[in-house]
Amino acid sequence: MAPSIGVSEFYAGKTIFITGATGFMGKVLIEKLLRCCPDLKRIYLLMRPKRGQNTKERLDDFINCQIFDYLQDKSPKAFDKITVIQGDILLEDLGISIQDWDLLQKETEVLFHCAACVRFDMFIRDAVNMNTVGTLKVLKLADGMKKLEVFVHVSTSYCRCEVHTLEERLYPAKHRPQDVIECVKWMDDDLLTYLQPKLIDPQPNTYAYTKSLTEDLVSQYVGKYPIVIARPSIVTAAYKEPLPGWVDNMNGPTGLLVGAGKGVIRTMHCNDSYSADVIPVDMAVNACILLSYLTALEKPKEVRICNITQSGNNPITWGQALDMGRIHVQEFPFSVCLWYPGGSPKSSKVQHLIAAFFTHLLPAYFVDLIMFLMGKKTFMIKIQKRVSYGLDVLQYYTTKEWFFNNDNYRALSKQVSKVDNEIFYTNLEVMHWSAYIRNYIKGAREYCCKEDPATLPQARKLHRQLYYLDKAVQFVIYFLIAYFIYYYIIRFFC
Repeated sequence: MAPSIGVSEFYAGKTIFITGATGFMGKVLIEKLLRCCPDLKRIYLLMRPKRGQNTKERLDDFINCQIFDYLQDKSPKAFDKITVIQGDILLEDLGISIQDWDLLQKETEVLFHCAACVRFDMFIRDAVNMNTVGTLKVLKLADGMKKLEVFVHVSTSYCRCEVHTLEERLYPAKHRPQDVIECVKWMDDDLLTYLQPKLIDPQPNTYAYTKSLTEDLVSQYVGKYPIVIARPSIVTAAYKEPLPGWVDNMNGPTGLLVGAGKGVIRTMHCNDSYSADVIPVDMAVNACILLSYLTALEKPKEVRICNITQSGNNPITWGQALDMGRIHVQEFPFSVCLWYPGGSPKSSKVQHLIAAFFTHLLPAYFVDLIMFLMGKKTFMIKIQKRVSYGLDVLQYYTTKEWFFNNDNYRALSKQVSKVDNEIFYTNLEVMHWSAYIRNYIKGAREYCCKEDPATLPQARKLHRQLYYLDKAVQFVIYFLIAYFIYYYIIRFFC
């Protein structure tokens, strides 16, 4: 049964504190709360000065983001409810002034902790300081919040990569979080570099390791206030809101999509028959809002955990996603391309390395040779090194398959009213993957690469030219191979 009050009614008059507000999920979370819970009292955002901008200038840039256009047009006064708290997750006491610290502890009723570094290759000291120590500082702040009704910690469903089927329960960390925090304080870089592989094993990277540590740390505060840990899988472009296909970063699948669409990535180590467990950012955010609402009302004694995952519910494989991408990139090609989009995933690492040599490395050296002879700055070898490194990091996730128990996530739609279920939708079964990937490519082109839709006719013309050039080059290569076979092999035996 749905609670006696609706979601919007629950958030009415509430004061909310959000960390990681300027991140991908943070932006969508703020837009959704302001638009669909218009009677909330205030949203405090933790924000640090950056690149010569003070927090006031950063806030102005923030609310001028394209996803806030609807609110700017229909409810411009909604932004008056946003207050910036100057601080930094890496600083002592979050770098928050005494006055702001007291203000947050006096007023905050709902806390969304979204701040984290999502880089997989971060040095362990930096990853622990950002993801684990940063969370400890937020928990210290939450400890003194007199009105706190719920603490929402955003984790990841890949927090325990060695587990075949991740259940919606807490998994104790391999090491005590406080012990690891102390270690990274006094150990020098050389010692930590040596110990890092041993510390994080069996996790593939410091991101997964510190996320598992942090979940353990958060669970230690159960009983002080209701806590919910949200574990989204791979968060991708928006399904419907705030804009279909909206995405603002090149992380994970988006980077692969753009790289393949520009002809830079033509092979990757990937088992195309494995499921791609992705979750659109708007559904992940809706789930967090509903989890906050339900946890605050029910006040569970134990930490509540929710795997915000696909888990076979309207599944899609990596191969299916790539096939759909090849179709839709013809409709929304990129304006700047190295070559015609092509290539394929390779389940064999040896095949991938051979293909990478011929389709990545050799063309990069050829392009840079041409640039050098023309007296221009070379760039392709540097780009391909970055691409190769990125693919090496991601291949751990594209060559393995995980399974997630997501009963709590699936139950969300049944625990709220019909109206709230339509507003804060979480049902993956309604998604049509081909249409979603079409919007994803269009969104990546427009929002990530900043390519105006007006450039599409010229881009499509270039796309056709690259297609014919690609076919011509293939013909020449096959002709040369056939000639070599005939001249040096067949003639030799004849």
